[in-house]
Amino acid sequence: MKKLLASTCLTFGLIGGASFAGAAECGSVTIASMNWQSAEVLSNLDKFILNEGYGCSADITVGDTVPTITSMAEKGQPDIAPEAWIDLLPDVVKKGTDEGRIVQVGSPLPDGGVQGWWIPKYLADAHPDIKTIGDVLKHPELFPDPEDPKKGAIFNGPQGWGGTVVTTQLFKAFEAEKAGFTLVDTGSAAGLDGSISKAYERKEGWVGYYWAPTALLGKYEMVKLEAGVPNDAAEWKRCNTVADCPDPKPNAWPVDKIVTLVAKPFSEKAGPEVMDYLAKRSWSNETVNKLMAWMTDNQATGEDGAKHFLEENKDIWTKWVSPEAAKKIEAAL
Repeated sequence: MKKLLASTCLTFGLIGGASFAGAAECGSVTIASMNWQSAEVLSNLDKFILNEGYGCSADITVGDTVPTITSMAEKGQPDIAPEAWIDLLPDVVKKGTDEGRIVQVGSPLPDGGVQGWWIPKYLADAHPDIKTIGDVLKHPELFPDPEDPKKGAIFNGPQGWGGTVVTTQLFKAFEAEKAGFTLVDTGSAAGLDGSISKAYERKEGWVGYYWAPTALLGKYEMVKLEAGVPNDAAEWKRCNTVADCPDPKPNAWPVDKIVTLVAKPFSEKAGPEVMDYLAKRSWSNETVNKLMAWMTDNQATGEDGAKHFLEENKDIWTKWVSPEAAKKIEAAL
């Protein structure tokens, strides 16, 4: 939606009255905070900006992707899901949108949720010819298996992750074993993170599954490998994501679409300035990676992270809000 623009001939009193009316329209707001770091800090950022900049009365409710989106699509609550990974529930989102219970308002992460196989940047810089999965498979010697240095290693996530299933299937599809590689089960999220940290600190070769945005990629600069083939959505659904599928084909990891979901009743009462903010509010994966790395290093909460971002990135967030809201937010920091 377009911003409400005040004519230069309006008096200060009229402008103040318009702001007060906008605050009254906004009223109480429930914001869903999902149980991962980027969503936690974004929900706290929205709470601070809506409360301090637009006079809302916003509170955070803790949830997770499936129950939160389902509740919004069926009941219109909570009011806002700032970071909704809608590819996880396409049918629910479509039904809720078609029936007029939810609206999609911009994307907080226009880069999307990025999963795939990654290598350290220092290795990519040293070997500019390595850009694809196929390129990696030509050089097992650059990615030695800790248990058998004669072979290469591809590090996988723990059992139970969707990304672990896909990596296992792609390992078969690209015939990595024939190329001299083993698939390493890291056992846990900590084990996967630890393998990257160890390699980075020693400047050793590493290749394996990871995703963005994440705190770890804010600390350790990694480069995502290209698949070397286009994404085939039908094949991805048929086999690449199915653990017991016997014949996976090489495929490119799709980028997950991430949007802000707003319950229709709130979108109608919130006022144009609030909806304009939610539509404009977005940040890059690189920005979020660095923010989450700071949060992890400082054992910071989502609220701490939101305030740190506002204090350190005025050039970014002031483009999301009205000039009047920006002044109020700065004053509240």
